[in-house]
Amino acid sequence: MKKILFVTSEAHPLIKTGGLADVSGSLPKALLELGEDVRIIMPNYQSIKTTEEVRYLSTVHVNNYAVNILETRLPGTDVTVWLVDCPEFFNFPGNPYVDEQGKPWANSAERFALFCRVTVEVAMNRSYLDWRPDIVHCNDWQSGLVPALLSLEYNRPATVFTIHNMAYQGMFSRTTYLSLNLPGQLWNPYGIEFHDMLSFLKGGLVYSDRITTVSPTYAKEIQTAEFGYGLEGLLSYRNDFLSGIINGIDIDHWNPETDTNISQPFNHLTLDKKSLNKAELQERLSLPVDKNIPVFALISRLVEQKGIDLILECLPEMLTHPLQFVLLGNGNKDFEQRLLNFAEDYPDKISIVIGYNETLAHLIEAGADIFLMPSRFEPCGLNQIYSQRYGTIPIVRKTGGLADTVVDTVPESLNNNTATGLVFNEASPGALMEAIKRSLILYSYPKTWKQLQINGMQKDYSWSKSAKQYMSLYSHL
Repeated sequence: MKKILFVTSEAHPLIKTGGLADVSGSLPKALLELGEDVRIIMPNYQSIKTTEEVRYLSTVHVNNYAVNILETRLPGTDVTVWLVDCPEFFNFPGNPYVDEQGKPWANSAERFALFCRVTVEVAMNRSYLDWRPDIVHCNDWQSGLVPALLSLEYNRPATVFTIHNMAYQGMFSRTTYLSLNLPGQLWNPYGIEFHDMLSFLKGGLVYSDRITTVSPTYAKEIQTAEFGYGLEGLLSYRNDFLSGIINGIDIDHWNPETDTNISQPFNHLTLDKKSLNKAELQERLSLPVDKNIPVFALISRLVEQKGIDLILECLPEMLTHPLQFVLLGNGNKDFEQRLLNFAEDYPDKISIVIGYNETLAHLIEAGADIFLMPSRFEPCGLNQIYSQRYGTIPIVRKTGGLADTVVDTVPESLNNNTATGLVFNEASPGALMEAIKRSLILYSYPKTWKQLQINGMQKDYSWSKSAKQYMSLYSHL
């Protein structure tokens, strides 16, 4: 049994802004179930929501701050969570990265540097907790200084650093670096300095014993100029210590057999019941109820990364075909308005819901026929996995985790029952439209379509599978 300190800036259901929270809420739970002794450490934000008891453990003094360490549980699990409690930094409304007005915290560097310093005290068993980890597993830039600071310690634990999205690097000015009072030997081009700026992310990439990211394809992509954000040379240099492990999903929460958010539970043996969810979806979104018309769906942040502009370019041609299109998401105001304009012009074909609604998200996955994910880049992606689980055929661009989780429908994959969706290469409206037309042809062959659905529904995307790969990685450290 290994002792693992899991370092994160967010964990579902305590607090969530994105996919990092899903991983941090699921992977430690899966590791615990496989017999590892795992503890999560994260900041104690004002907006954390828990029904579990929270108790005081100890106080550590870091950089002139007295920081309390509190203990609770990850709700619904036996995973211990240690909360780094420093009201001067974390006791404010807003989320981990932005204030109530949506503006990035002006003192983000100070907040997460303090969090990293406290984590090092815990990792070195200097925080009066009488527990010392074998592995410190850090996630994204907010924890990037932990491996850097631990590199200066004698007899330190092993470190793993997971990149969830290279686009977010935690970059700050040299002045900020000086104000943080960090050890001088870390400030050099082979350390945390990046073009005369402080890079938290680089701290994780340079000093960790192992680097992982959330899919094998993304691990290759971030070694190229297109996806490496200036750090591709460093990642190529550390290639022998870099690997990709695909994220799992919460198979209890996303399970068509037991999902209380949908109108009719079903599985791969009762696929005909999926049409009842389709009817419910059409009715709820005020679209004509017709089981024969294919329903295309998208649940996403409306940003260029997700290829929303490609969909907007394709919509005029899509509307010449017998189909319906439903979308749930928010983001770029221009994208939102253009989508709403389409819905206004074609109320019998398009339904756009701006915002996020968990219940509707589940019903869309259960009721739609085809799910669109034309992302320009996608480190892992989860909706293409949810879609397969709910018998909804994903159309994805061949990038990152999408390339690793969806098997394109070609004669060979049809014959050996591995096909689970449609994959296209180029991030262009033409390539996406071609894949949409292919899906319409396949949809007109019910027997083939049903086989695609069954193939996807039977794949194993549980966290237990991914957690075993992490355990194998830990055992090599």
